[in-house]
Formats: sequence, C-alpha cells, structure tokens
Amino acid sequence: METSGSRLSEILCVLKKHHITKGLTPVKLREILEDLGPTYVKLGQIMSMRSDMLPEAYCKELTRLRTQVKPLPYETIKDVIEKELGRPAEELFSEISPEPLGSASIAQVHPARLKNGDRVVLKVQRPAIKEIMANDIELMMRAVRILKITMGTGELIDFKMIIQELWKTSQEEMDFTREAGNCDLFYENQKDIAYVTSPRVYHEYTTSKLLTMNDIEGVQIDQTERLTALGYDMEEIGRKAAENYCKQILEDGFFHADPHPGNLWISGGQVAWLDLGMAGHLSEHNKMLLKRAIMALLKNDMYELKNVLLALGEAKERVNHARLYTDIDDIVSKYMTMDFGNMRLGELIEKLLDLVKEHHIAINTDITLLGRSMITMEGTLSACAPEVNILQILSNYMSSLLFREMDLKKELRHKGRLLYTSLDKYMEIPAQLSDLLNITKNGQTKLNLDLVDSKKMQEIFQRTADRLVCGILAAALFIGAGLFCLTDISPQILGMPWNSFLGFVLFCLLLIGLFLGTISRKK
Repeated sequence: METSGSRLSEILCVLKKHHITKGLTPVKLREILEDLGPTYVKLGQIMSMRSDMLPEAYCKELTRLRTQVKPLPYETIKDVIEKELGRPAEELFSEISPEPLGSASIAQVHPARLKNGDRVVLKVQRPAIKEIMANDIELMMRAVRILKITMGTGELIDFKMIIQELWKTSQEEMDFTREAGNCDLFYENQKDIAYVTSPRVYHEYTTSKLLTMNDIEGVQIDQTERLTALGYDMEEIGRKAAENYCKQILEDGFFHADPHPGNLWISGGQVAWLDLGMAGHLSEHNKMLLKRAIMALLKNDMYELKNVLLALGEAKERVNHARLYTDIDDIVSKYMTMDFGNMRLGELIEKLLDLVKEHHIAINTDITLLGRSMITMEGTLSACAPEVNILQILSNYMSSLLFREMDLKKELRHKGRLLYTSLDKYMEIPAQLSDLLNITKNGQTKLNLDLVDSKKMQEIFQRTADRLVCGILAAALFIGAGLFCLTDISPQILGMPWNSFLGFVLFCLLLIGLFLGTISRKK
C-alpha cells in the first residue's frame, strides 16, 4: 500500500493537472474524482444524489461516473466470506461462481448456490475498504487545506464540508445490515403488488460486510428490443413501474433512491427493484407536504406551492416572499402551459431545487434525495417507455389516492366549520371599518412600510457612491497633474515636475483599482 505522503502528492498532482485554482466546473469535478480512484468515484456517486449540497448541474454530471472497477481475485473474496460467516465456504454453499456479476468501489457481487439448492447472490465488501476510504478522506482534507493556504482557493471550503457529509453517508452504506433492513421493508411494502418483486435477504448468511439475497434473473428494463422479442409491452412496463414508484413515495413513505435502469429488471412478468443500498424515508408530515406540493402544481396555485417549499425547508436568512413567489411563478408557469406529454418533471424539479438554494432555503435531506430520485426515474422511463409521462401518472395516482382517503362526513364537518368562521368574520367587518374611519378622522392613522431588500439596496448605493467618489478623485488628479506639467517646478522625473509625476501615478493606481473592482464584481 502506498504511503500517505505519496498518496497526498498524487492527489495534489491530480488537482493541479485539472487546474483547480482556476475554478471548479461540473465536468472538471467528475474528471478529478475519476482520476483519484474508486473510493472517490463512490463519493461522487453519493454526491450526485445530494442536491442539497451541490447545484443541479454538478449532480447531473456526477451521475456519469464510471461504476465498474477491476474485480478482486476470487481467493480474496472467498476469504472475506469465510471470515464473516466463521465457517469454510464449502460447508455453506454448494458452489460460488469465481466470476463476479459486477465489481464496484465498495463491493463486488458473485452468484452462488446454497446447500439446499437455492440460487443466491453474494454482495461481498472489499477488504479494508473502510480504512482505505478513511485514509483517502483524511488526505483529501489535507489537500484542501494546503490548496487553501498556498494557492488561495477559498472556494474549496464548501467542498471540505461536502466531503465530511459524504464520508458519513459512505460509512452508513458500508454497513450491509442496513441495506438488508431496507430490502426487508421494501419487500414487505410491495408483497401484495402482483407485478412487483425485490430481493429477499438470507439473514443467517448476512453480516455487516456480506449480504446474501435470492438471485433474481431477468432483463434490464432499458433493453427494449430483447423485452419486446420476449412478448412484453414496453408502455405497460413503464406505466406499472411509474405507478409503483408513486406508491412508494405517496403511500409507503419509503422509496428506491437510485432507480436507474441497472436497478430495474423485468423478471417473470414482474418489475424487480434491485440494490436498495440507497433508499429514502418520508415522514407522515413530509408525505402530507409532498401531496400538497403536487396538488398546488396541478392547480397552478403558486401561493400554496411557495408555502409548501418554505414548510419543507428552513430559511437561513430573511425570505423575500414577493420575489420568491414571482420566481416560482416564472418557473412553473412555463411548464403549466404545456400539455402532459411535453412536460418534464425532472427539469421542473431541478429548477425548483436551484431556486430554493438561491433564496437560501435549506431543504430537508430526504426531500432533496427524493428530488434526485424522481429525476433518475424519469430518465429511466424515457429510456424504456418514452411515451409514459411520470407527471401524468403521478396526477392520476394522486387523484385515486385522494378519492380513497376521502371521508365524506369529515369533509362536510370541515367545510361547515369554515363556513361558520367566514360568516363570523364577515359580521365583524362593519365594526372594523367604523373603527378605522374614526382613527383616520382623529389623525391617528399610521402607515408602516417594509422596504424589501433595503439592506442590500443600501449596500449597492454605498458601493456606487464609493466608485463615483474614486472616479471624481481620479479625474481631479489627472487634471491637476496636467496643469503642473506647464510649470518649471524642480526636481523633474521623466521630464515632468515631481508633483505632476506623483499625480499621474496616483491617477493610474485609482484607475486600476476601479477596473479590477468592476471585473471582480462581474465574476
């Protein structure tokens, strides 16, 4: 294993190769992570799901990270299996295929057969991967600090916070008992859906570094030609997959967070959801808010959508409600004028997530994970059944869900209370108007104005005034220095009086300062 010093030098060389001091772009970040190796590729894959930490452009680019890495020798994998289960592999399995089905940065998967004849897949964690990743993370932190001190890359401070958060997420994903719990919950939620299946866990052969599940054979959902040749209707497949996904988020509150085509297979007429290492949970409160957001979109109710976004997140500074309302209306109205067939939910979610970040509203992690998941699901549907529109499916599912949940007696009582409250307030209006007229007549009326963004405007005016003063001062120095050139004052520098020379120097310095200030503000 390479020393920490050489690895740190390698990291710094990669960062220098990609000219990190000149700024970071989505493509550059992806290429850096790929060059740094498998552990960083895994961090990038997790990062791609965290819209709360990175702009959408970065998340989208990071989904292109390569997932396959060089597989470990079978002997190494066998040693891990035997160490985890405490017995020779031959006593537990009648066969284990030496050839992996897939090899990723954290684990690789091998098909096997139990002694009782059951076909299973073994997800085996790479030896010492946690220690290797911890070492890489520490070295990356040091690289960030060095770059900040020596090269002035202050922008990497946020990147440091991102690495810390992603390391925490990676540690959770490296505990396979957590993924086993996800599989159990998902299977329980979908067991009554005839057209859906998912892996079942063999807990007696599962540990924190070894996950044993039944082998689901089938065809990847985006292999449309092969599925069509087998007699499948791709539109029906896409519609059923979308309907089940809507059930996961609106009813179960537990959803597959990474539904790309490699994780959705068609097996024996069923949609099989694979790899639940990354799954999301929605509380009852968040489910209710999500339903309100969907209804607000469908009704084109921007005021309600604004309130839901504020309820889903936490404002980090004072919210400009008028501007937030206008920005939401500008984004959503563009999509509401389209028909369902042309609307793209993924694009709408991307723009809304960027918008709330622009307004300094921190959205709950589970909600941002859901946003990325919905974008991925829409991409999967476009690959296997382009005619299926997830927003239309979501709308239909929402309507049927509301109908099933509707309690007529409860609704009538609720509307009755609203009617009584409205009438009661209506009766108070004449008295309130009379009080207002009396106050106005006596000259006691006060008008309170809240100037939106007044602090920001004050800062803009102050900067403008500063630039104006500097400009006037520069002009005065130039004119004064020019007038002194007409005199014979000694000593002279470069053929002009010393005070004239000094005036021109100060004029140039002020001019350069104004120019650099303008350029930096534009950046």
